[in-house]
Amino acid sequence: MSDATSFWSPALRGLVPYIPGEQPLIEGLVKLNTNENPYPPSPRVVAAIRAAAQEGLQLYPDPQAAGLRQAIADFHGIAAGQVFAGNGSDEVLAHAFFAFFRQGKPVLMPDISYSFYKVYCGLYGIDAGIVPLDAALRIDVAQYRAPCGGVVIANPNAPTGTGLPLADIEQLLQQHSRSVVLVDEAYVDFGGESAIGLVNRYPNLLVVQTLSKSRSLAGLRVGFAAGQRHLIEALEVVKDSFNSYPLDRLALAGATAAYEDRAYFERTRAAVMQSREGLRCDLQELGFEVLPSQANFLMVRHPAHDAAALAAGLREQRILVRHFRLPRIEQYLRISVGTPAQCAALVAACRALVSDQ
Repeated sequence: MSDATSFWSPALRGLVPYIPGEQPLIEGLVKLNTNENPYPPSPRVVAAIRAAAQEGLQLYPDPQAAGLRQAIADFHGIAAGQVFAGNGSDEVLAHAFFAFFRQGKPVLMPDISYSFYKVYCGLYGIDAGIVPLDAALRIDVAQYRAPCGGVVIANPNAPTGTGLPLADIEQLLQQHSRSVVLVDEAYVDFGGESAIGLVNRYPNLLVVQTLSKSRSLAGLRVGFAAGQRHLIEALEVVKDSFNSYPLDRLALAGATAAYEDRAYFERTRAAVMQSREGLRCDLQELGFEVLPSQANFLMVRHPAHDAAALAAGLREQRILVRHFRLPRIEQYLRISVGTPAQCAALVAACRALVSDQ
């Protein structure tokens, strides 16, 4: 029998795909491994999706996502023409890599960050210019001075959770004024500083956000980019070369409603941040080292306990956290912030594990 991969293209054979967090179909789990919001979406989102499902599904959705783009623009104080909407921020990022980073020069990115960035580089034949985080696992923008075809960073960074001030973002934009600087703000609503307010000042700035985290819509798959019109036009060209209708009618309706319900957004994100700080204090009392976080997760390690063993012990108690078997962070666990009850269950389980010598 011939090798089935003989049908694959040469480019596909060399790809190393992204591995998403585990999504086990087991009831009763305390699931703190994929940074989902512990709270459901706004009731207005559910109502909007239900209404959209009752009529119009026989018709294609708006390929321009005009209503959603306007809602996002109104929220952030920019023009609708400065917003691009896509099927999750992962798709938006993929389009941006294709549109802006195939320059024959490396794209600078942190060594410890969202691993999909390296996947996109492999997919599109882009060289990844890896810049190590500093000893405290923070991005040091002074190390991003090398000539390049662009810069991509997550702010706050993932999986570490640490954030950069806008002054550092502006330094990157000024240092690389002839290249696109992409700032991935998946977690910015949990205490970070968004760079969207800088869009009108910097023609090389592209900011990407998602509705998966702070708006509790991981299951709906909606993301967007904000930038000056020439950058948005480039993304539109790429989109219309792949799929002119990336967002369906239900996603458009639900995402628009999420942006219109500001009170619910503010209430739930505040609840997550409050739980994060309580969880940080509780884990530190148990001897864990906790990295500073402006995200909806904590990156932690215990000096007396192996991270893999802790993750396995938590799993035995039906609690899932994320363990990365990667250089420099193999002794850390990334723990998503849950409800107060979920956080209490995690702390109780950790207490039992670290006390069991």
